[in-house]
Amino acid sequence: METGKERLLLMDGIRGFAIVNMILFHFLYDFFIIYQRDPIWYERPWVFLWQQMICWTFILISGMTWNLGRRKVRRGILLNFWGLVITVITWLIMPHQTVWFGILNFLGCACLLLIPLEKILKKIPAVLGMLGSVFCFFLFQNISVGYLGIGESEWFSVPQWLYDTKVFTILGFPFPGFYSSDYFPVLPWIFVFFLGYYISLFLQKKAKLYEKFYINVPLLTKIGQKSLIIYLLHQPLCMLVCTGVIWGM
Repeated sequence: METGKERLLLMDGIRGFAIVNMILFHFLYDFFIIYQRDPIWYERPWVFLWQQMICWTFILISGMTWNLGRRKVRRGILLNFWGLVITVITWLIMPHQTVWFGILNFLGCACLLLIPLEKILKKIPAVLGMLGSVFCFFLFQNISVGYLGIGESEWFSVPQWLYDTKVFTILGFPFPGFYSSDYFPVLPWIFVFFLGYYISLFLQKKAKLYEKFYINVPLLTKIGQKSLIIYLLHQPLCMLVCTGVIWGM
């Protein structure tokens, strides 16, 4: 997240904003869904939009900061490691809420995948790359249910054998009966990561606009700089608070 000797504090602040929203979202998810206080809460349209806003923000910022950070291989491996830790913990403690290939695993894989792909991606003009990334995200958005197309319009059917091969689940082809409480496959989410990458390239050519990202956002910037540790600790704390609230009722 650094360029030269200065850190792009606004990106930390935006990530901090996403972290705060994520904590509140997961607290309400635990309270309403896991503790069965409102089983249909997750089905409400505004809840879906809120969740998507949080996800898009995290992935966009990660894509935007990818080419500014150092030790990309180390970071990719570290994110995957903590993603696997979360999988093991949820599998042992809450088997029905196990996280298989969640957001940390996705971000770790995206970070690693962009290393060999950068030589190709950087040849594409930034504006064209942004437009193409948005289009491809929506084109591949329904790949997990068997087709490519915008919305409910089916343009291409995906061969069934891709879904019968379990290892392809991480790519976006979940095998029959697969369930994860937090599933972020490579497709379509890699295109949001690409979008962030191209937004960064675009902004770097707009000096006056790029300077805005040096702005410090009180508190949110600090939270954003500690995003990984907060992510790892927030869910147990949310569960603990939920338990206390329910016992106090």
